Amino acid sequence: MKTRPERGAALLSVLLLVAVMAVIAATALDRLTLATRLAGAAASVDQARAFAYAGEALVLRRAGDIAQSRRTDWLAREYPLPLPGGRASGRLSDATNCFNLNALVAETGLGRYTQRPLAVQQFTALVRLSGVNEGEAAALAAAAADWIDSDTVAGPLGAEDAAYRGTDPAYLPANTLMADVSELRAVRGVTAAHYARLKPAICVLPVAEPVAININTLRATEANLVAMLWAERLTAGQVRSALAARPADGYGSATRFWQAAPFQGLSPPQDVAEQLVVTPRWIMLTSRVEMGETGLDVRSLIDVRRDRPGAMPAIVARQWGMTD
Repeated sequence: MKTRPERGAALLSVLLLVAVMAVIAATALDRLTLATRLAGAAASVDQARAFAYAGEALVLRRAGDIAQSRRTDWLAREYPLPLPGGRASGRLSDATNCFNLNALVAETGLGRYTQRPLAVQQFTALVRLSGVNEGEAAALAAAAADWIDSDTVAGPLGAEDAAYRGTDPAYLPANTLMADVSELRAVRGVTAAHYARLKPAICVLPVAEPVAININTLRATEANLVAMLWAERLTAGQVRSALAARPADGYGSATRFWQAAPFQGLSPPQDVAEQLVVTPRWIMLTSRVEMGETGLDVRSLIDVRRDRPGAMPAIVARQWGMTD
């Protein structure tokens, strides 16, 4: 027969065992609950992605028609899409109207890029029009062009390997096309203030082609994008006046735009005149999909590919989540 101390020790052992088992059970239940929630969230995200892809497919079916039209009633409209267990919406914008940073170079061979002097001049003008002094603007544009071009020889006011090796931490320029507009922040001389001023007017497109501005979808607040093309002769005020006089169905051609009253007596160089277009080449689809408590944002860049006969519109870039 057990003595009283032995019975007390046995009871204590049982109580400790029960306590340990309760803790283990609570932990297991908590982990099971978390795993269930994670699995549910993952399933919701997968479903939201599938609906986002479906939205892209719907837009691609109409992208060709939109790109061939000078109408602007498709801009900034919200297109709702009711879904089982959720909802989705999308907005379209003309991604043509921006300074493509990759236009600072021209592709001279497979993966080989050399600076495009006219684009460097125009980017300098855009930076200056954004409120940066002329000296800083020229240095910033030169450094951006050196960041992208394939050689390692710094141009006048530019920056190549040596300028970045001395930073802390040290790094090197990409010497290839930019992948995202935020890459400009890594270029020598570009401050947060510069980036904030320029961000509304710049973009990164996956081509090293001259900047082309769509005068039929251009807003008055974006007048600098035309003024920069021929900064010696054009002002943002002239451009805004021409946009205010834009016909209801848009300008039929760039020539008609240059014939507007604010430009009387001006005859732009051919390479500048050709940088104005009347239909978009690039369209941005900004979508929001909500499934239960899960929300998913996606920005899809569409190339309408009008430069190749018979080519169909295609998604060329996609960004999930919030952007800077």
